[in-house]
Amino acid sequence: MQIYNTLTRRKETFTPIDPGRVRMYVCGMTVYDYCHLGHARVMVAFDVITRYLRARGYDVTYVRNITDIDDKILKRAEENGETIASLTDRMIDAMHEDEGRLGVLRPDAEPRATQHVDEIVTMIQTLIDKGYAYAASNGDVYYRVRKFADYGKLNNRDPDDMRAGARVDVEELKEDPLDFVLWKAAKPGEADWLSPWGPGRPGWHIECSAMSTCCLGETFDIHGGGPDLTFPHHENEIAQSEAATGKQYVNTWMHAGAVRVQHEKMSKSLGNFFTIREVLEHHDPEVVRYLLVASHYRSPINYAPDSLADARKSLERFYNALDGVALEGVETPGEVDPSFDRRFIEAMDDDFNTAGAISVLFDLARELNRARKEAPEQAPALAAELKRLGGVLGLLQQEPAVFLKGGAGELPLSEAEIEARISERAEAKQARDFARADAIRDELAALGIVLKDSREGTSWVFEAPGD
Repeated sequence: MQIYNTLTRRKETFTPIDPGRVRMYVCGMTVYDYCHLGHARVMVAFDVITRYLRARGYDVTYVRNITDIDDKILKRAEENGETIASLTDRMIDAMHEDEGRLGVLRPDAEPRATQHVDEIVTMIQTLIDKGYAYAASNGDVYYRVRKFADYGKLNNRDPDDMRAGARVDVEELKEDPLDFVLWKAAKPGEADWLSPWGPGRPGWHIECSAMSTCCLGETFDIHGGGPDLTFPHHENEIAQSEAATGKQYVNTWMHAGAVRVQHEKMSKSLGNFFTIREVLEHHDPEVVRYLLVASHYRSPINYAPDSLADARKSLERFYNALDGVALEGVETPGEVDPSFDRRFIEAMDDDFNTAGAISVLFDLARELNRARKEAPEQAPALAAELKRLGGVLGLLQQEPAVFLKGGAGELPLSEAEIEARISERAEAKQARDFARADAIRDELAALGIVLKDSREGTSWVFEAPGD
């Protein structure tokens, strides 16, 4: 298995520290607001990675932290007139709801920063004792960047180049503009925890260093996150952790690609900023997940009406192939050409190439469609294999009829209304009023409701206009 390592900027053969076991940490959300599409990209990317590693037989421990104390959280709680705990608990519940709808499995552990303050304080004290950190007279504690010889290695940046753009706020008492905060002294009225340096709260970067080593050990296999975290967050994590332990912090660094909206960077100022729940009000969650999975996890994704329409059309091809195939009693795809499985593994072993894996699913769906016409006895095994491989990506686990009829919230008419129109059309045909029957069919088709006539009667599927 080859994985692209951001640290070395090349693909490397993946060799876990402990054979057969993978320890992975991914930077999670700062829970002051609802999760947005960028969060969804990271959630889904590392969900697929976790699913595949487990499918390959690895014992995976997946840890994704929750930042539940932060300047943004303090500000939002004050604006809302609610407690910090009320705000963060509400946003965590919303996050779990959003990721559940996207088919994202829960991590094995979700450590919260507020639950690990003791470990954070201990790590900061270790850095002070080793000369990598210092306490300022105002109660802040800072990390000495120039003390760590390898600072900048993740991003291939020279500290001297970084220094030119560094700035120091008036209230900061840094020795060097590059130094960053490990502990923030509390201002009057702010939430605080006790420490040897006075009441305050942790800096953002030290939280992840402490939580990851607490959950996974001083050196672990994979650290992941969004594309915006390589600097300064992950760079600072390396500096803190390796200075504190004297050991390599992480073997493989992985970063998901960005989400762009209509080919522009997503931002509130451009008015193209969407939360997950806003998107799921209008689109089937599996369609959104497919869009996020269909591109390689390191590639940028363009979120646009056309891309969502294409995602739905692709899923419809799979579900149309599966529709009506009885899978009861089909436990193993014993008679399926093993090349499908082999090619799927080859794609995913190549840095989790989901685009290549999905192309195998399309080939399998074509073979299933052929079998349904020419060798029906082979169809159940092929359908089972399609669902199995799709499941590794978190796809194709709905009942085909449910998906093809539009899922929740997408149908332009209720199912009862659609069935009533179908009955009306049947009556028109019986009365030999074929013009009226055709008009009803065309009216429904204009809404994306496609009728399928057979000897058993008339069924329908929903194909969103534009598909």
